[in-house]
Amino acid sequence: MVMAKVFTIPIPPTLGRKRRERTSDPRYVDGQRLLVEAMRYLAQADPVANRGAIELLSEHVRTRFRMTDSPLG
Repeated sequence: MVMAKVFTIPIPPTLGRKRRERTSDPRYVDGQRLLVEAMRYLAQADPVANRGAIELLSEHVRTRFRMTDSPLG
C-alpha cells in the first residue's frame, strides 16, 4: 500500500492588516442582565424550592450562554 505524503506550507501573518474593532451588542448584555435578575428573583422568592431553577440558570450563564452566543455574531 502506497501512502501519500502531506506537505504543509506555512503562511506568514499579514502584519499590515487592521483588526476589526470589537463592539459589544446591547442585546447580549441585556440577555445576561435578564438571566441574573431572574436568578435574583428566584432566590428572594423561595431559595430552597427554586434551587434547581437557579442552578440551571447559573449553569447556562457560566457555560452555554458564553460559548454559543456571541456579541460579534
